[in-house]
Order: sequence, then structure tokens, then C-alpha cells
Amino acid sequence: MSAETARTLDLDKLYAARLHAARARPFLATALFALRVVESRGVPTMAVDRYWRCYAAPGFVDRMPVEDLAAVWVHEVSHLLRDHHGRSDRLARRQGVTGAGDRLRMNLAADCEINDDAFGDGLATPKGAVLPHHLMLSGGLLMEEYVEKIRLGPLTRYLAWLDCGSGADGLDRAWDLGPDGAHGLSEQERDAVRFRVAQGITGRPGDAPRGWRRWAEEVFHPPQPWRELLGAAVRSAASAAGAGEDYVYGRPARRSAGLPGVVLPSLRRTPPRVTVVVDTSGSVSDAELGGALLEIAAISRAVGGRRDLVSVLSCDAAANVVRPLCRDEDIPLLGGGGTDLRSGFARALAARPRPDVVVALTDGQTPWPASRPPCRTVIGLFPRGGTSDSWREDDPGYVPDRPPPWARVVDIGRSGAGG
Repeated sequence: MSAETARTLDLDKLYAARLHAARARPFLATALFALRVVESRGVPTMAVDRYWRCYAAPGFVDRMPVEDLAAVWVHEVSHLLRDHHGRSDRLARRQGVTGAGDRLRMNLAADCEINDDAFGDGLATPKGAVLPHHLMLSGGLLMEEYVEKIRLGPLTRYLAWLDCGSGADGLDRAWDLGPDGAHGLSEQERDAVRFRVAQGITGRPGDAPRGWRRWAEEVFHPPQPWRELLGAAVRSAASAAGAGEDYVYGRPARRSAGLPGVVLPSLRRTPPRVTVVVDTSGSVSDAELGGALLEIAAISRAVGGRRDLVSVLSCDAAANVVRPLCRDEDIPLLGGGGTDLRSGFARALAARPRPDVVVALTDGQTPWPASRPPCRTVIGLFPRGGTSDSWREDDPGYVPDRPPPWARVVDIGRSGAGG
């Protein structure tokens, strides 16, 4: 039996390092002491899984100074608090990647997100820690942004040994005990730990680095997927009182039994009619127009898949023809001039039968109707930043009006990734 195999995990040293980490980063103390230690000879250093188990190799713990081990504790628990495993899983599904190389990129990207402001102020920088500048990248980005910039090659070949476990990139490891193993935290317990840490950060502003303050704000106000919000807004508008409702005599009201000789009509809900007004002005890019077709398909699903009840109207400074939705690829989005969605709203409301819901997909650079339309309204806003191409090129001082308060507004594409 080799000395490495016979060596046992020095828990006293490991726990002393955890105490040092809690003193250096008191806002992380709840999370640090929630981690359950598991001795493992399969893990190369220290690693975590999504169930808040911390796997530690005895040889690694022996070799590392207590100060460096404290920094590793902070690093590993940061992966779990920032949900890097869940974010990696979602990123892998969106991009259709499952290979070990892609997961290594995600692990490195997650490391960069954590390490760019993790060390100093009483916490040592452990040997081998990956910092953004090691990969020729700037700091202050999120994992999802780093993934797009990291390419495996000469700069990353020597980092392949770094393995923070499935808690960093979502890919199960051979040493993982899995969901039914001992010492794991339930989903409710994990959420409670995150909330307590975020509460400690927001309760003492200024004590935590900028990345952690940003994370804590998102724990209390998590960004929501815009497509789900858009679908929910359409469903809410379509199911509201007065939307898609009419009185019919085909089925008398139940109250008719109490009025002999009188037949009362019953209120019947019919599938709602939706008109989608798409902003096709010059300030809307081709990519956004292509994305609008995806939103139209999502809107159709939100109202039960009845494409015959969804109409599409393209509009720049003037409204074009209202077309029923047959197939997404057959929708002509015509325009390219200025923007005035007032004509689009007027054209949509002039249609017969009149829509129960109007959805406007726009960049917001438009005047709005002066009064509330006689139906439910949802506005999907394409994202705009502060760059020069975000506003009118002929008027740099132009600032678009905010959407009117009578509309439900959803920011398209601003789901955020956590951080």
C-alpha cells in the first residue's frame, strides 16, 4: 500500500482552514459551514457537487498551507452559491454541447467569474488559481460571457487538471455520491443557505466585493426568462374578464331556472383573438425581425396553438396588411423606414372581428397611442443599450418615450444568467 493510499484526511487542518475562510469572508460563513466534507481519493484536489458535498483528497490537503486551503474553501462554495452547475446545464442545453471539453470551458469560465475578485483582504491566492488575465481576458464578466471567449488550446492545456466537480459545471463525476447518497442537502436547504448569505451581504453594504453584491441582488430579485414572461402576459391578458367572452342563447344561463318563462343567455368564453404588431422600422435589425418570428410562434402556443386566431401586422411609419398566421415562414415583415406604431395599433383595432389582445414587438423608438386601446395590450421590447446605434442616427439626443402604463411590458432577451 502506497503512502498516498494509506494517508487519511486531516480534518483538523481542513476545518481550521474553513474557520480562517469564515473570518476572512464572514458573509460566506453560513455557506461554508453548510458544506458536508467527504473524503475521496478519486478527486484530484477539492471539488463539490450540487448537493453541497465537498470532496477532499487527503494528499492535497496535506500539501496545501492552511491559508491556501481557506481560499479553496471560498472558491468551491462560490460555485454552489452562484449555481454554476445549473447555469452550465442550461447553457449546455441551449448550445447542444455535452462533451468533456465544453464542460472544461464552463469550469474555467466559472473559475474566472469567481476568482477575479475573490482573493486579497485576508485571503491568499492559492497556487494554480485561474484568473481572467491568465487567459488574456478582462475581469468582471459572468460565466456565460467567459465561455464565449475561452478557447481550448495552448493557454488552457496546462489547466486540464483543474476539476472543481459537478458543482462547477453540472457534469457528474465518478466520485459523486448522487442525489440519494449521504450528507447531501435538499433543494429547500440549499435555497435557504443562498438566501441567508444574500441577506447577510445586502444587510451590510460595502463589505462584499462587487460581484457578490450583484449576486445578492439577483437572489432577492431573480431575472426571469423573458419568453415565459411574454407567454404569461399574453395568457393573462387573454384570460382576463371581457377577453374572448360573449353571451349566447345556445346554452341558457343556470339562473333561468329561477325565472319561469324567461330565458337568460349564458356567458361563454371563446378562444381569444390576438394581433401581433411587429416593428419593422430601420432601427430594428434583421436578427431581431428573425427573433420576432419565434415570438409569434410562442404567442400562438400561449393561446392554445390556434394559429387561425393569431394575426400579424408589420409596421414602420405606416401599417401594412393584417395577415392571419398560417405558417411562421410565410409571414412577410415589410418596412425599413421610420417608426410610428400608432398606425399599427389603429389598423389592428380596425380589423373585424376586433382582437382581444394586441401584442407589439418593438425597440420602443416610437410614439404611443394617446389613450388606452379597448383591449388588453402587451409590449415586447427588443433590448437597447447606450451605444450610438441604439437611437436615431440623425438625432443623437433622442430618447424614446417609455411604454404607456396601461400596457404590460416584457423586456425581450433580458433573462440574465445569474451571477
